[in-house]
Formats: sequence, structure tokens, C-alpha cells
Amino acid sequence: MSEPSWYFHAELARQILQAMTRGLPSVEISVDLNISRTSLPLDSEGLILGADNRLNKAELEWIAGRENRIFCLEQGRLEVLEARGEGYYKLVPTEGAPLLEISGVKMHISKGIDPFESAGQMAAQVVKKGSRVLDTCSGLGYAASAALRLGAREVVSVEKSTTVMALRARNPWSRGIFGANIQLVHADIDDYIRGLAAESFDVVIHDPPRFSLAGELYGERFYREIHRVLKRRGALFHYTGNPYLAKRGGSFMDQAARRLKEAGFAKVVPVVALMGLSALK
Repeated sequence: MSEPSWYFHAELARQILQAMTRGLPSVEISVDLNISRTSLPLDSEGLILGADNRLNKAELEWIAGRENRIFCLEQGRLEVLEARGEGYYKLVPTEGAPLLEISGVKMHISKGIDPFESAGQMAAQVVKKGSRVLDTCSGLGYAASAALRLGAREVVSVEKSTTVMALRARNPWSRGIFGANIQLVHADIDDYIRGLAAESFDVVIHDPPRFSLAGELYGERFYREIHRVLKRRGALFHYTGNPYLAKRGGSFMDQAARRLKEAGFAKVVPVVALMGLSALK
């Protein structure tokens, strides 16, 4: 049996410290990033998680002073879920599921909606029971998880970054992708898609990084590859991001819609609430 993991962030640490200040014997909190809640004992020294695990007051104060970070306690070791390399990658707490942030850029719709829920709404635009789904840019796997919940018979989920893959392996909200009926692929989708058979997917969910990070994934050439691997009447949901007017030539979403039509897609429809486009082959 694997050792348990507990997750903390600044707001949670402050709640625990406030309960300690009030002299309460326990505190009801979520230590799995809002999946569930439990009551845990307190004493004058800190939070008691088990016979061999606790967070003392100094550790809680240290966490409380570090906003927009998630900390994981495993086997008595406390570490922040972040990594630095090509950029600064971290999991950021929300009132629901964590979001992925890369060099200060949020990789999810999060304003006014839980990122797990927004990914689910994207998948629901196109996935039907029995669909074979290509998830082009998996990230934390929220859209792939949603596709499985919606009844997809198979999901091929592609992610380029080993850093992102390592972070999602430690995210309790990503556990749904580690199981049956899903193939997790470590690859650059711009290369990988060219090796896929024509008309081999019912659905494509295309949620790429922002244009400045992966402009090739918004181009007509790549859109033609998506069109090629989709079956006749296959469906695409494409998260484009910023739907607002550009300086010239209409909005970014409008420009992406034009390129999709040029790549052969029909019924290209804006889904403004999800900052994306749905389309049919």
C-alpha cells in the first residue's frame, strides 16, 4: 500500500492556524485539493495527520506566506509542486481543481469556473458515447478524463512536456487518466499526428498552449492534419483563447475559424463562453 499524500496551500494553512489560535481540538479541511473533506486533530504544536506525519506551526506559517503554490507532504517530506527549466511550471490552487501555470500564463479557463469543469464542458461539446478521441495537448488530463466520463471508448492523449507529465502524476485531480481505455503518449503533437491513420478518430479535442508558445498548432497545415485524421462527420473542439478583437483583421477566434474552413472544416461555430470553436468534417 502506497504512502498517503497530503496537499496544502496558503489559504488552507491560514485556516489551520486560525483554528489553532482559537484553541480548537480539530479542524475540518480538504487535504486532497477539494476532492473531499475530513476532520483532523490539532494540538499546540500543529496539525496531526497520523502517527508519523504532522505539520508544525512554523511549517504552516511558511506555507501561509507563499501564495499561488501547492505543497505536497509525502513520507514526512514537504515540497512545492513546481519545476523550473524551459519555463516556470507550477500547479496553482483554486476553489476546485488546480490549474497549470507556465511562466505566469494560465493554461486553463479559470475565471468564474473550475478548470476541471471548463475542460469537461469543452469535451461535452463533441464527445459522444463510443467515440474514439484524440486529445492533442493533454496538460493535466482534465479533458481526457471528461471524455472517458462521457463514454468515450478510447482516448489517445498526447503531451509534449515531461515537466507537465511529472506534475500531473502528482495531481489528485489527474488520476482519471491513469487507467483503462486511455493511451498516454509522450510526443510533440505536430510530429505525432502525421503518423496517425486517416479517418481514425471520431473526435479531436485541441487545447494547445497560447499562440506565442505554439503558433504552429494554430496554422492551416496543422488544421489539415486534424481534418485528415477525423472520420467523416467527425467533430472538433478547438480552444483558441482570447476571443477579443485583435488590432487588425477581426478577432483571433475569427482568424482561427477562417483557417479551419480553409483546411476543409464545415459548420465552424464560435463557443464564446469556452473561448473556442466547434467544427465538423
